Amino acid sequence: MKIYLEKRIEWYDHNYRMGTPLISDTQFDQLEANLYRVNPKANYFTKKTKLPLPSLPKDRIKEFLDGLTLQTRLIIEPKIDGCAIAIQYINGELVKAISRKGKDLTNKIKEIADIPNQIIIKGFFQVRGELFAPSEHERPSYSQQKAASFMRGAYSQSDHLSFCSFQIINGRLNQHESLVYLKKLGFTIPEYKSLKFTSQVEMFRKRWSDKKLFTNYPTDGIVVKINSRKLQLLREKSLEVYPFWQMAIKY
Repeated sequence: MKIYLEKRIEWYDHNYRMGTPLISDTQFDQLEANLYRVNPKANYFTKKTKLPLPSLPKDRIKEFLDGLTLQTRLIIEPKIDGCAIAIQYINGELVKAISRKGKDLTNKIKEIADIPNQIIIKGFFQVRGELFAPSEHERPSYSQQKAASFMRGAYSQSDHLSFCSFQIINGRLNQHESLVYLKKLGFTIPEYKSLKFTSQVEMFRKRWSDKKLFTNYPTDGIVVKINSRKLQLLREKSLEVYPFWQMAIKY
């Protein structure tokens, strides 16, 4: 029964990521919760603990936009200069946090005030975000240095650091819905802009370059993201370059 349930969930998950969902998100979440209840050490969960933290592709914005229709909905977010962190919750409990290099930061991350140690959610929940120093919005490189020093244990003032959450790694919502949901759960989310047309990207890039956008963050660019989760998954599948549905612009 346990093996059958695990294979069934893997089949549903595979079809969802191929763009052909067979059941609703609520039904899938319930199946996942049932499997965890009867077999928390299932291979399905072991594979989901890898917490991927790939670097974003940078400055290939023309190539990125040329592959989209003019009406593709996009989200613009600040590219915060800090340290990438992935956090995992199981049945609402923070159980794991890692750096991009795979270093376990679970105990240190629990010291950050705006990272909830508990959330109201069942099953697995994986979040990606940036640890940074808000006070260094005029000196982005210092923000990254302070976050890195804290992770190494050389800088202990956790009250000077913040965590901005901007992606549900194992999520099924579009980018706008993901940010709204993260905020509802108690996470700090970035300021963001919703675009109706891809041609608006240059306008927002220039506003950031002129220091008229995202000025409350230590940024070294902006990030352009496809809003549609279905299109995100299709691009991951067809281009085999994770996560080509989002692009950093640093100039």
